[in-house]
Amino acid sequence: MPDWPEIVRRHSGIVWRTAYRLLGNHADAADCLQETFVAALGVSRRQEVRNWAGLLQRIASRQALDRLRRRLRQAGRHEDLADWRMVPSPNPGPVGEAEAVELAAMLRRALADLPARQAEVFSLRELSGLSYEEIAEQLGIEVNAVGVLLHRARGRLRTFLAAANGRQTREVR
Repeated sequence: MPDWPEIVRRHSGIVWRTAYRLLGNHADAADCLQETFVAALGVSRRQEVRNWAGLLQRIASRQALDRLRRRLRQAGRHEDLADWRMVPSPNPGPVGEAEAVELAAMLRRALADLPARQAEVFSLRELSGLSYEEIAEQLGIEVNAVGVLLHRARGRLRTFLAAANGRQTREVR
């Protein structure tokens, strides 16, 4: 039987960071943190968990992406997605902050529009810093498939962001 207080103590930081990076909102990240540990408890009852950090990051990414998609559907894609005053910055100034807020909101919208597996791979690689091998192990896919999914996700994000900025580019499928 897993030592839950120890698991939560050791891994809650990485789960929080994973959720917050995707959601940009303290309340949503806190909810996602709780949902992640509840889901992990369910997994641990069905099978032995050998890599708690990897499992929790994967669940947190999925939970956060699902929450982000729900938020975008509910908001009708017209409202600001986060309280960006809470995000620390190296003092970019008002214009830089405004641009960062817009870019982050566009990126969140684009991530929510990606196919689920591409969004998950992108989040695990770019936001959680997992290696291709770690992602492949967590998702139960080949390392090459991770590369393909990541390439497609980056291409779609690039296309979306370029279109949002008024530039035309070829979409990658």
